[in-house]
Amino acid sequence: MRLHRLEMTAFGPFSATEEIDFDALSDAGLFLIQGRTGAGKTSVLDAVCFALYGQVPGARNAVKGLRSDHAPPGLAPRVVLETTVRGRRLRISRSPAWERPKRRGSGVTTEHANVLLEECEHGAWVALTTRLDEAGDLVSTLLGMNAAQFCQVAMLPQGEFAGFLRAGADDRRKVLERLFAAEVFTQVEKWLADRRAATGREAAELGARAVSIADRIAEAAGSPAPRAERPSVPPPRRGDAAAEPLAEVEALPAWATELAGVHGDVRAVAEELRAGVAATLEAARAALNDATALAERRRRHADALARREALTERAGERSRVASTLDAAARADRVVPLVKAVADRDARVRQARRWADETRARVAAMLPPNASQDVLAKAERARRDEVAALEGRRGTAARLRDIETARAGLARELERLEQDDARVAAALADLPARVEARRSELDDARAAAAGLPGAEAAVDGARHTLDAAQRRDQVGHLLAEIEELHRAAVDAAQEARQLVQDLRQARLDGMAAVLAEELHDGEPCRVCGATEHPGPATSLALIPTEEQIEAAQADYDRAQDERERSAGEVEARRTERDGLLETAGEMTVDALGEELAAAEHALAAVTARAAEAERLEAALHRDELELDRVRDARQEIGGALTEHRTRDAELAAEQARLRSELDEARGGDATLEARIARLAREADALAEAVEALRAADAAAGELAAARAAAKAAAEAEGFRTPDDVAAAAMPDEDQARLRDRVRRFDDEEAAVRDLLADPALASAAAGPGPDLPGLRAALDAAEAAHSGAASAADRARHRCDRLAELRAELARAVRDWRPAAQRHEVADRLAGLASGKSAANRRAMSLSAYVLAARLEQVVAAANERLARMSAGRYALVHTVDKAAGDRSKSAGGLGLRVADAWTGLERDPVTLSGGESFITSLSLALGLADVVTAEAGGTEIGTLFVDEGFGTLDEETLDEVMDVLDGLRDGGRAVGIVSHVAELRARIPAQLRITKDRTGSTAKITV
Repeated sequence: MRLHRLEMTAFGPFSATEEIDFDALSDAGLFLIQGRTGAGKTSVLDAVCFALYGQVPGARNAVKGLRSDHAPPGLAPRVVLETTVRGRRLRISRSPAWERPKRRGSGVTTEHANVLLEECEHGAWVALTTRLDEAGDLVSTLLGMNAAQFCQVAMLPQGEFAGFLRAGADDRRKVLERLFAAEVFTQVEKWLADRRAATGREAAELGARAVSIADRIAEAAGSPAPRAERPSVPPPRRGDAAAEPLAEVEALPAWATELAGVHGDVRAVAEELRAGVAATLEAARAALNDATALAERRRRHADALARREALTERAGERSRVASTLDAAARADRVVPLVKAVADRDARVRQARRWADETRARVAAMLPPNASQDVLAKAERARRDEVAALEGRRGTAARLRDIETARAGLARELERLEQDDARVAAALADLPARVEARRSELDDARAAAAGLPGAEAAVDGARHTLDAAQRRDQVGHLLAEIEELHRAAVDAAQEARQLVQDLRQARLDGMAAVLAEELHDGEPCRVCGATEHPGPATSLALIPTEEQIEAAQADYDRAQDERERSAGEVEARRTERDGLLETAGEMTVDALGEELAAAEHALAAVTARAAEAERLEAALHRDELELDRVRDARQEIGGALTEHRTRDAELAAEQARLRSELDEARGGDATLEARIARLAREADALAEAVEALRAADAAAGELAAARAAAKAAAEAEGFRTPDDVAAAAMPDEDQARLRDRVRRFDDEEAAVRDLLADPALASAAAGPGPDLPGLRAALDAAEAAHSGAASAADRARHRCDRLAELRAELARAVRDWRPAAQRHEVADRLAGLASGKSAANRRAMSLSAYVLAARLEQVVAAANERLARMSAGRYALVHTVDKAAGDRSKSAGGLGLRVADAWTGLERDPVTLSGGESFITSLSLALGLADVVTAEAGGTEIGTLFVDEGFGTLDEETLDEVMDVLDGLRDGGRAVGIVSHVAELRARIPAQLRITKDRTGSTAKITV
């Protein structure tokens, strides 16, 4: 991967848009990113990582606000990166989530994160995706590494050089797991542990099931449980809830078989006894059944005789019911004709009543008792007159329209005359008012011309006052910080002197320290002799390594505090100088008076400007009103003339039509009233004619119905229709009588059948059975059989239950045996993978063993560079032993030591000085980058960044480090060093300079 161009807008400390041409920097091979503390050197690396992965390295990723605080409120943060990965030219444009001001109203709204990933194809950019997840997956796939691996390989982040070197086993394990994806081996360990627990539970459950079945067998047989006869077995080892021991569980089927044989013999004896008692019971039951059947036949024959006597007594009742049903059937054939006579009679009465009512309504129009022909002629005369008057309806409608139109014209003429008077009055006043408005507006515009100058004066005075207030604050802060810086310098000097004194004392007494470790017969670590005739001694107090390390740590902290305070002093001085340029030496009170005067002048000018706007709007309204009034006066005059002419025309037509209608309506009030009266009279005459005709027709139908009813009654044997009505019966009553007749017939047939049965007759002729004696014999036989059957059933049920439980027990034992064997295998493998088994000689977990192999590769790669940087003195040593103080139970194999060729001893990495720690951790970081790159698929990192740490190196060591970094450029790789060390600015001509001020940081390339 090689970077080409980076563009940052409102990102981190960069308030505007900054563009970095990495192609120009990469041509030099080695380039420097330099600037003052806090300028934004590391933010350039953050922008590269954010463009690729949407996150920034280290703890800074927890801070969500990536937008610059110096940027204008509406400027969106954005990073654009052009890079080449595996031969593909990509452009990634990415923006973080941020809050922008609302376009309408007050407050802010959230803009979500977005991305655009493009690829250059045939000289044009082609969009690949705009989805955050797809862009991240595509970048990770092309680079072959995730964000954490990329930061470790390409960024070598600030402050993390020595972290991995000095870390404990647990922390080192976490870093290696994150970089080398060792979670699959951790998952194997967890899976094996879970498998061991699962198989243990399974074996325990199956063993418990077998024992439970044995307890149920003992309960079913009424015998003691088998475990009560044998001594208890010890629990499974290591607290695992395993199954019962194999010898005990496999003995259970034999015990169950023996118990089942004993109960089988008992069952055979009980079955023989039940068979003998069953035969006696069957004979007694058969004798009682025969006697009961004989008694039932004798009872049925006696009941049949009694029922025959009852039927003979009710013969007269049956004859009367049959006669009643016959008369009702004949009446049903005549009833419809009788009902028709009643209906016709009701119709005749109704028709006569209607005829009388209609003749009474038209009696005033005709002579008394007028015939149907007279009524019909009077109706036709009135309908002819109505038809003639219908032609006059159009004339009446036209007259009404004319009256309505003239009323509307009158109202409109009145309104127009009022409007004309009002417009004339307004037209007399408006021209003078327009001229007065125009004169006032000219005066206000002349006064408002000074508004921009007054606003600029207020802004300048306010800016100067803010600068003066900040100038006074910074002055006080600077004095405090300078005092703290002087104290930090003194503390750092004292701590450094203490470290040097302790180290010198340690060197002076080193011979005595070595002499204390000598023992007769053991070789000297310096000369190799086994005899020690005169070991050195020292009377002075010799400091220990722990005391020197503690003093060195105090010095490192004091030096860090010194550098931090120096940077803060310089920052405050720079800020104060800038404020002096802006505010000068004037006091805050004097500048406040100037601001108040400027604001007062601005308020006066603003008021005049507002007055000018109001006058201009009023003038515009008056001019528009004058034009409107003139146009309205002309329109109103034309409308008045037109309306008066139209009213005269309508008045003439109205007089002519009114004369015609007066002649047509005669004595009625209106034409409509005359037409309605004639139509009502014609309808009444027509109804009277119809009523007379209906009355005559109803009288004829009634006479015909009476004759037909009388003839039908005589034909069915009735003298009059009244006899028919008396004999008629509803259908439900006839149905009840027919049911009574049918029950009489059914009873006679049933009695005949019973008396004709030879079995009943034979039973009635013979003697009766002894039922009580036979029932007593049956009860005795049933009691004996119940006892024998109950014993046999208990024996059979016990044997069947034992057979079922024996089958369950056999299956349970078969299921338990492979589960116990599986648990034994899982327990052995889980102990081996977790490092807790005696078979694991190194006592290392599987994941720790894999990570130890990776660490061994990292150490080998790191030593190639460490040998050059340290002039062959130091080399990293990978050890599988746990370091003192490591509490992890599975982090063995991740130890690091430093071999010192000058002393021949191995040292803990924490004993290295600041510069030694830097070159060692840098070598380790570069080696780690090489191994991670190879692990991720060999993606070549064409642009590498080294972030800080060079300030701890002396000149000679810095030369060695620079030689190693120069070697990283082999194959066209570009190396960027992030540092503010002054000596590097002279050594590296290609530089990216980051400059900061109050408005934000800027970037500039110098090659």
